[in-house]
Amino acid sequence: MKKNILEGLSFSYPLTRREVIRAGLTCACILSPVDLFAKNILAGEKNIKKIIPNDAPEKLWKWSKEVYFKKELEKGYVQCLTCPNTCILPPGARSRCKSHVNIGGRLYTLVYGNPCAIHIDPVEKKPLYHFLPATSAFSIATTGCSFHCLNCQNWEISQVRPEEVRFYDMFPPAVVEAAAAKNCRSIAYTYAEATTFYEYMIDTSRLAKKKNIKNIWVTNGYINDPPLLELTKLMDAANVDIKSFSEDLYSRLNAGRLKPVLNTLKVLKERGIWFEMTALIVPTYADDMEMIKKMCHWIVENLGPDYPLHFSRFSPRYKLTHLPPTPISFLEEARREAMKIGLHYVYVGNIPPSESSNTFCPACGKKLIDRRGYRVNEINIRDGKCLYCGQMIAGVWS
Repeated sequence: MKKNILEGLSFSYPLTRREVIRAGLTCACILSPVDLFAKNILAGEKNIKKIIPNDAPEKLWKWSKEVYFKKELEKGYVQCLTCPNTCILPPGARSRCKSHVNIGGRLYTLVYGNPCAIHIDPVEKKPLYHFLPATSAFSIATTGCSFHCLNCQNWEISQVRPEEVRFYDMFPPAVVEAAAAKNCRSIAYTYAEATTFYEYMIDTSRLAKKKNIKNIWVTNGYINDPPLLELTKLMDAANVDIKSFSEDLYSRLNAGRLKPVLNTLKVLKERGIWFEMTALIVPTYADDMEMIKKMCHWIVENLGPDYPLHFSRFSPRYKLTHLPPTPISFLEEARREAMKIGLHYVYVGNIPPSESSNTFCPACGKKLIDRRGYRVNEINIRDGKCLYCGQMIAGVWS
């Protein structure tokens, strides 16, 4: 942790995380009796969001910046408009993502220029299989997430406050400079939920564009339209998680909603952003083949057959360590069903090397990209076409 970390922080939690989960993951705002104003604003909302009162720092720190999408309300309240949680914060409160705070009646992010994770990854790890294959992505993350997934694989950074981790002092110019120095073709905003550090991501992306470095958004897709439309001006690719195809499961497993995620996918298509989708199959939750088929039908009908879908194997993590890993046989069956429905490119991830991680031409069936894990051994695509039959292969290849 940085030595000059904020002093005078109040760590007051009205509910433990375990209690929140037991309560169904959708809790009402915790407000004092005199704070009826915010309740009135949210009247009629089905899912009033939990905020954390009395947990904002007493003063700003070096890595603070005003949130770009917000609304100032009466009595010093502010509302965050970045994601569908639309947290309404009284003075001194912290948002659900733990990264936004109300200090003096203004909304600030605490995650601007202080990434807690920095790595150089193969772009295939995002996962993106049809975007600049065999290139490197300079990958960064701060703390925070708009969801509270029971199965989170990066919960050590996604479910904590920025004050609770070790981090780097790296503002946008330094990120772009480092990416260029390491010959990375892209910068990936990843690991935790990138929308949580929206301001940091978008300012870095603007600078990256000027240096001809691509931008990759790895996300749960939970974002409101105005910030999403601004982001699409700068993003070159995205991987969007579809946690399940059920509003009930999104509420119980992720503390979120499905509808905004589907809207994000439609907007990305409309704006011409290349994207791929990941569906993590959690046993006893998302391992419902009929639900998976329904999701695949929706994808074909609303997005078309050419955006890749990655079925990902669950490993016991966080709150679900009692569950077994997803059977590989189920994942392979899901892949077959998805391709029967009409999807051209379907992959299985987090398993030992197999044919289901390779890319095949949807016309002639020849193997176009051979992968072993994240390593690419062979590419038989030239100018975006199958080398054998000339079929156009969807993606960004150069």
